[in-house]
Amino acid sequence: MFSAIGRIFRTPDLRRKILFTLGIVTLFRLGSFIPAPFVDFANVQACLAAGENANGLYDMINLFSGGALLQLSIFALGIMPYITASIIVQLLRVVIPHFEALHKEGQAGQAKMTQYTRYLTIGLAVLQSTTLITVAKSGQLLGNANQACENLVSNEWWATLIMILTMTAGTGLIMWFGELITERGIGNGMSLLIFTSIAATFPNALWVIKEQRGWEIFFFVIAIGLVIVAAVVFVEQSQRRIPVQYAKRVVGRRTYGGSSTYIPIKVNMAGVIPVIFASAILYLPMLISQFNQPAPGEDPKAWVVWIQTNLVSGDQPLYMVVFFLLIIGFTFFYVQITFNPEEVADNMKKYSGFIPGIRAGRPTAEYLNYVLTRITTAGSIYIGIIAIIPLIALSFFGANQNFPFGGASILIIVGVGLETVKQIDAQLQQRHYEGLLK
Repeated sequence: MFSAIGRIFRTPDLRRKILFTLGIVTLFRLGSFIPAPFVDFANVQACLAAGENANGLYDMINLFSGGALLQLSIFALGIMPYITASIIVQLLRVVIPHFEALHKEGQAGQAKMTQYTRYLTIGLAVLQSTTLITVAKSGQLLGNANQACENLVSNEWWATLIMILTMTAGTGLIMWFGELITERGIGNGMSLLIFTSIAATFPNALWVIKEQRGWEIFFFVIAIGLVIVAAVVFVEQSQRRIPVQYAKRVVGRRTYGGSSTYIPIKVNMAGVIPVIFASAILYLPMLISQFNQPAPGEDPKAWVVWIQTNLVSGDQPLYMVVFFLLIIGFTFFYVQITFNPEEVADNMKKYSGFIPGIRAGRPTAEYLNYVLTRITTAGSIYIGIIAIIPLIALSFFGANQNFPFGGASILIIVGVGLETVKQIDAQLQQRHYEGLLK
């Protein structure tokens, strides 16, 4: 292992790519601590230290920004607008034929869809930055328990405009950073930036556990975390390989086909998308209840009290059950969008491919759908269990504790880590015929 790492840094091209990637990541993290213009940084830090962020409305965005959101930095929105735009563009393939046609056009179509994603990212960044600044002005971003938390940003209209432009430009710069890593670094740029943002929150979360619960619980959490990481690595690498045989075809004087391959179907084909969807849906009741607060002297409405009791806090049993069921539903929904058995069966038939023992055409599509349904069932339950681990830990460690080993964070950390190691290994094998993975 150490000799393989030594070969990486002895290879000039690969060393240059890794150092370039580390430089971009450093700039990305530096921007997370630079406050946006007209933000009272001292008040923001005081409110964060006091633990005023009582609601979890922005936890997901704050996670993907590496904590920059609640600090109102120039990179406050992080990579979240790009993630949202990418998901929207993928979903539009189902309802807009033009996007499906672009998806089938190959590299040219993918380039066009990437351009649409960029435009949508900027639009979402303007919308999200406007919402963030408005909430910060109202005092609801970090709580309104004291006067300082209501004076986080300037109330002047021109100052608001400059803050919106700054945060939107920050999102555009992060997008450019990701593309630079993809083109000139080790690849997988956007995913690496997300990995960096999430990994940056781990040390603080673990140290808070130590401060609140002591060394025994701290080492217990580390041990549980290692077990969870090992289990996630095992499942993420698991796949069902469906054998495919291609018949020989003679075209002119050339013979094509006659080879054997397989269709890899991963246990977790949806990745972290179902967790993001389910979290977004469960934020809606919280938003509705916030907009229906009683006037001074009035009793709160019964349904608002019920929502705040059962569907706001993650340590409530009903919240966990609904969250788990939503993840299962969204996993099936997303897998059906990204993997179309009929399309795969048609492509196999077009190139004289078949699954041994299964007739080409519709029987192949039905067989693929049968296998996909069984694997997705196991995968959705796996994602649901990983996602509710932080909620179970929330009940154990207390309402103010964020458990790092679970949910979207651990799925992204492991997934991106495995993909990055594979890419470095492939580039190392091209030069030394021996990589990191033996």
